Amino acid sequence: MNKNFITASLAVFGLGLSAVAQAPKYSNEFLNIGVGARALGMSNAYITSVNDVTAGYWNPAGLHGIGNQHQVALMHSEYFAGIAKYDYGAFATRLDSSSVLGVSLIRFGVDDIPNTTELIDANGNVDYNRITTFSAVDWGFLVSYAKDLKFPGLHVGGNVKIIRRKVGDFAGAWGFGLDAGAQYDYKKWKFAAMARDVTSTFNAWSYNLSDETKAVFLQTGNEIPENGVEITLPKLILGVARRFEISKKISLLAEFDLDNTFDGKRNVLIKSKAVSMDPHIGLEAGYMNMIFLRGGFGNIQNYTDAGGKKVRTFQPNIGVGIRIKSVYIDYALTDIGDQSVALYSNVFSLKIDINRKKPKS
Repeated sequence: MNKNFITASLAVFGLGLSAVAQAPKYSNEFLNIGVGARALGMSNAYITSVNDVTAGYWNPAGLHGIGNQHQVALMHSEYFAGIAKYDYGAFATRLDSSSVLGVSLIRFGVDDIPNTTELIDANGNVDYNRITTFSAVDWGFLVSYAKDLKFPGLHVGGNVKIIRRKVGDFAGAWGFGLDAGAQYDYKKWKFAAMARDVTSTFNAWSYNLSDETKAVFLQTGNEIPENGVEITLPKLILGVARRFEISKKISLLAEFDLDNTFDGKRNVLIKSKAVSMDPHIGLEAGYMNMIFLRGGFGNIQNYTDAGGKKVRTFQPNIGVGIRIKSVYIDYALTDIGDQSVALYSNVFSLKIDINRKKPKS
């Protein structure tokens, strides 16, 4: 390890902190990954058909469908060859015949990151004993409520979410936001709308950099980040779904969702200065409501390769699931969308019904 390498490492770290201090187009992206292997296997086309505890994330209106007194869910996945860990847990309970309360916890983190900002001592000597480690962790805590309205087929819900983001002892932020969602059943069709960060979500960042670190930032041409507010602008997701009963034992669920953002052009299929639209489609085939096969695609993007050729890519997802009485075990295999890289992630999730109601005779 030489001084140039150390300087380059500090420069990259400084650029990351400086970017956070601004109001970027992409903010709180860890909350856009998705939760539950069932939904991920369907390429996140799920706001309409969701009817379980994971609705606290996807569309709180869907909590009405838990069908039992309580329901819990857990999920674990890893990204970038295990460097980043992504975990999720949720609990929902029925308050009465028309309302449900849920809580969800999400953690996305990279742990044991080497901190080389104090590798060189005051005399200019390299001292590897001065290397420490830190974590860059994002937390999301959601409190959800769902209500069945008197209007037939209409369900509504909302989220209050608290966000905690922390980069070791260098930087941290607290955030607050609201979501609102609705589902409507019409004959064999289902429709849904989900407004994320409906009032915009605000993260207040604060920084705690040592004088030595600030000096290195200045020497490497990086700005010293200042305390500020990061804003996540609203997103509107619209969805439609339908279940087809192929036979008494085989069913097929199809859903189409359209993510609408209003913060300028994004690299999605439909884009403009006013609104950008990102479509994604998911399918689930079920056998006796016990075994499930899933697939979908989304994240359609265009880019120009090294040879100047325009290329269109998309993100394919597949998954399987099994139900054993009141226990659901799901698995999904996801790709980041660039077929030339093919970085796949394995996602496992577990869902359990508690106090399962007996079927009516």
